[in-house]
Amino acid sequence: MSAAEVAERSGIPENVVVEKFGLRGKHVAADDEHVSDLCVRAASDLLEETAFDAAEIDVVLYYGSMWRDYAVWQAAPHIAYRIGARNAFAIEYDNVSHGTPIALRVARDLLRAEPELKTILVVAACRESYLLDYTNQRSRFMFNFGDGAVAGLVVGDAGRNELLGSHAITNGAYSLQVKVPAGGSVDPAGYAFLDVQDPAEMKGGLDQESLPNFVAAAEGALARSGLTLADVAFVCPLHTKRSMFVALLSALGMREDQAVYLDDTGHMSGVDSLLGLDRAVRDGRVQDGDPVLLLSAGTGYTWAATVVRWGEMR
Repeated sequence: MSAAEVAERSGIPENVVVEKFGLRGKHVAADDEHVSDLCVRAASDLLEETAFDAAEIDVVLYYGSMWRDYAVWQAAPHIAYRIGARNAFAIEYDNVSHGTPIALRVARDLLRAEPELKTILVVAACRESYLLDYTNQRSRFMFNFGDGAVAGLVVGDAGRNELLGSHAITNGAYSLQVKVPAGGSVDPAGYAFLDVQDPAEMKGGLDQESLPNFVAAAEGALARSGLTLADVAFVCPLHTKRSMFVALLSALGMREDQAVYLDDTGHMSGVDSLLGLDRAVRDGRVQDGDPVLLLSAGTGYTWAATVVRWGEMR
């Protein structure tokens, strides 16, 4: 879906969509292409590329969008079955847009706590473009939501890359602001799209908190890694509006060529930062020994970071 199409549906000028939303276009899943399908494709591509036998996976951890194929249902067992991970147990959790840093943290900690576990497949998908009502101006900050999937293998004893420290900050004062009102026990049959309870109140609060909390999450993860902001070679943030992206890099003391900006995909819930890392590595922008900061935030509201040392130490 191009920026022009987003503009046509929303009534927002195309130049605003491109320049302020930071969106040249985004991907939209087919009508019959669901979260489990996207995850299976990403996981299958990963297993083929790495020549890894799905039967050797110990855990399949789904951490993507809460809006899955069915309303009350677990995607992880279905994904494990479809990719042939017959010896894995399946778990999942709902940490929406801050998913990647926390998924990697959980996977690392599982491997540390249970030495018999060797390999965890982390997999996430987003299909939240279908939860957008472009006539609802309360939800306009989410008009950059697109669809996609990502998968990664977290290996306990033979990985070339190293998961270092993680940190997260939560302020539950915003926990009721962003939601799909329908489908839960409070209102089973209400408004079936993403909505914002009080946009002015949420914006006023987050305008004050978001940037400091992003930096605090980053600094906390780096401190637990024995590093500082000066050591970071590259950052993979979630997709945000252009002004926040620029402000975040400035606050971290980094240049735009040290980050991925997903202006051709938009925001894909928990997918963004791991997809950004994949792109940066394939493009040769991350080198062996580089500390990479994966940084994200999600409604609830939680800001999270995990540090990866990519490749062998130089």
